[in-house]
Amino acid sequence: MKEILFIFFIIFLITFSLYHSANLIDYYINFESTFIRFGVILIIAFTFIIILRYLSLIIFSILKTVFKSAEEKPISYKNFKVSAIIPAYNEGVIIKAPIRSLLQQTYKNLEIIVVDDGSTDDTYKQAKFFENLSNNVKVYKKRNEGKAKALNFGIERSTGELILCIDADSRLDKYAVEKMVEYFNDEEISAVAGSVFVANQNNILTKLQALEYVEGLNMARNGQAFLKLVNIIPGPIGMFRKKSVKEVGGYDSDTFAEDCDLTLKLLDNGYKIEFESDAVAYTEAPEHLLDLLKQRYRWTRGILQSIKKHKKRLFSFKKPSMFFVLWYMLFEAVLWPFMDTWANMFLIFISLKYGADILLIYWWLFFTILDVAGAFYCIMVTKDNLKLALYAIFYRLYFISIINISKVFATLEEWFNIEMNWGKLERKGKL
Repeated sequence: MKEILFIFFIIFLITFSLYHSANLIDYYINFESTFIRFGVILIIAFTFIIILRYLSLIIFSILKTVFKSAEEKPISYKNFKVSAIIPAYNEGVIIKAPIRSLLQQTYKNLEIIVVDDGSTDDTYKQAKFFENLSNNVKVYKKRNEGKAKALNFGIERSTGELILCIDADSRLDKYAVEKMVEYFNDEEISAVAGSVFVANQNNILTKLQALEYVEGLNMARNGQAFLKLVNIIPGPIGMFRKKSVKEVGGYDSDTFAEDCDLTLKLLDNGYKIEFESDAVAYTEAPEHLLDLLKQRYRWTRGILQSIKKHKKRLFSFKKPSMFFVLWYMLFEAVLWPFMDTWANMFLIFISLKYGADILLIYWWLFFTILDVAGAFYCIMVTKDNLKLALYAIFYRLYFISIINISKVFATLEEWFNIEMNWGKLERKGKL
């Protein structure tokens, strides 16, 4: 009932906002300047698409949650052996956290494989300490070849039927493995994504990222999981059926988003991908703006590289699920950032030139209402800190605008094939 009331509340807010801006929109649609008319019509169309996308994800997310709570949990499930793989490059300051969290899992049929990808710090020494403590921990060192090859190295040396991949800057809740294993009773499921939360919520930037992870990423994956079409299994927590990963050739090194690329390869092979909201990973988010921009720049270019590898599916209906997923990703990664950036510039322009300040206010207010409402819903579901919802007021004005501008630059550089590197972040050790 709470979920149904929430949907009606969101619809009321949208209707209220649009009603009060309708007269202004009519005025500018009939404006003498063709450029202004075209711009306003474009913004209206864009806003409608955003509303549709937002409501669809909310509804699918609620349905997923309702059906999940209604399903009977299996009395027993196969005692799969799980191989957890942690690829690490210069992660000495933080590598102990993910290993400890794996040793504390309630699911015990688990081996832990740490792959030191040619680190120049004490990563290998820090990880080797745990190998001496537990027979379930194995630590390998190899020359530096990148994260994808480090993961494949670990997969080749694993003995489990299921593979759990986690980033070195993440730690898992103790029930995470147990929650994810349950899904693999279904042979059609090849992978399960978990929820990711920000561990180091110690400044405005990391709190805004915490809100983004809860509202923009975890909720979206929960909605996608209703259709079994999760499009990116996050690096901090993702479990795979080993034979499925091997069937598609494992991780590739030709993108900067190896997790996205592998997910698309599995979907293209007809596999289904689930999401378990109660399987939680905590990750260290960038604490400084430049580090955040580097991270999002890499994510965007990596996603575009992954889409490019499957571009033939963009114009083919032979696999409707891939057609839908790829266009959805293209909208999120390219169309939305470009449109949002252009719309803000356009509205500022007509505000300065024609005194349309109120239209600009309505535009930002409308999306802020959506952000605040969505934040409250997601935080109530995830039982996160309710104070995070207050940051939704700054989310649209500050955070999203900056992120979208970085996505625009990343898209342009990918279009012109400008060389880039991984842009590794310096860890603070705040897990």
